[in-house]
Amino acid sequence: MARIGIAGAGLLGRLLAWQLAGTHEVTVFDPANGPQARSDGRGPAAFTAAGMLSPLAELDNSGPAIAALGWRSMVLWREITDELSQPDTFRTLGSLLVAHGSDLGAAQRVLARLAQAPDLAGVVQTPQRLDRAALAALEPAIDPRLHAWLLPGEGQILPLQVLPALCAAAPRVRWRWQHTVASVAPGRIVLDDGSEQRFDLAIDVRGTGARPDLPVRGVRGEVVWLQAPGVPLHRPVRLLHPRHRVYIVPRPGDHIVIGASEIESEDRSPVSLRSAVELMAAAQSVMPELAEARIVHLETNLRPARPDNEPRIDTEDGLLRINGLYRHGWLLAPALAQDALAALGLPAAPLRGFPPPVPEGGHSLRPGEARSATVLDQASAHVDLC
Repeated sequence: MARIGIAGAGLLGRLLAWQLAGTHEVTVFDPANGPQARSDGRGPAAFTAAGMLSPLAELDNSGPAIAALGWRSMVLWREITDELSQPDTFRTLGSLLVAHGSDLGAAQRVLARLAQAPDLAGVVQTPQRLDRAALAALEPAIDPRLHAWLLPGEGQILPLQVLPALCAAAPRVRWRWQHTVASVAPGRIVLDDGSEQRFDLAIDVRGTGARPDLPVRGVRGEVVWLQAPGVPLHRPVRLLHPRHRVYIVPRPGDHIVIGASEIESEDRSPVSLRSAVELMAAAQSVMPELAEARIVHLETNLRPARPDNEPRIDTEDGLLRINGLYRHGWLLAPALAQDALAALGLPAAPLRGFPPPVPEGGHSLRPGEARSATVLDQASAHVDLC
């Protein structure tokens, strides 16, 4: 049984702790007060995220390797939420792309990129054009004059329910809340009070907190929460617009989340008037009945991004770093955790999509025996759906 220390209790930190706790001694350090979302919005970006699982739609701005990792994660999320006894937090009803008539040209350019996507293990990934009747049957609250396409197989997950559930399902983990990590090195985690903790393996999944060890920047995102009783929405919707990237996502309790601007800034101040007006006006143009929705709250957070906006796994003796998930945290986290554990030869708790335990003596975390791995150059070898 190895002693493993994890710096960061965001999505990756919780997934890894939950998976490793059955076979290893795991300690997690995080500055948050506890497993719930922080009221000031300064906790993990995973709490602010809408939880869209859109491998196909992301091909508009990312390569096929991201989509391949995303499709793998879709299968893993089904297994994970079942294991957590939270099956209602994950669903795959597809997602919608919509466009106003004046923006049809821009929409067609996006659809052309999606149509050129490589076949990923036979996953159906061709956008399906919806006529007015089909759109009304799927989402009656959407303006029927919009052009619309269904992306089958895509889905969503509920971050506010899943993140605490991962902690609750790992009672053997030592959760060290209100502990800020200053640095992570092979086999050791140093806290901001100067104390040092020794481990067989140190894992750094702190996002922007991993600087200066990693070249990570924060990209500001902004979201608006609405409550709209009587306004039905069943699946995530993306508005194809030449200037705005706007998504509209249903949440329990008649809530709807609208986001998200991407601003190259690490400003954590409240949402600007301009962003809020643009986001809500775009959403109302898609769903006119939102005019009477009530604004519940607004949030900002920072997505951790590397210079190339792609995720990376780095390993060396006694050290694992995963970072740079950018706008793809919920889409990629399970597949990245799977690849990291496999690269290290670590046995995890039984789960069909995760590496099975290895025989006694089949792995070691002693110096000189850890392995290295990067992520996207290997993704094409993992296109299978587990």
